[in-house]
Amino acid sequence: MSSQKYSQPKPDDRSDNVEKLQDMVQNTIENIEESHETLQFASAEEREQIQSKNRRREESIQSMRNEIRDEAAARENGYQ
Repeated sequence: MSSQKYSQPKPDDRSDNVEKLQDMVQNTIENIEESHETLQFASAEEREQIQSKNRRREESIQSMRNEIRDEAAARENGYQ
């Protein structure tokens, strides 16, 4: 048998989580706005799919905003 070296996991670096989450929120909002532009060209079935996806996007935005608040508070408290 050959000996394998196991690497240590990288330490958890949460220092830029707030910024990453904010970017994700902004990207999701842009996706919603772009989908509104395509609704006028979509069939009834496609419209329903787009609207359903946008509802899920809105839920994701709310979850990400909650996570931003949590991460910002953790940052203020030194991630303790």
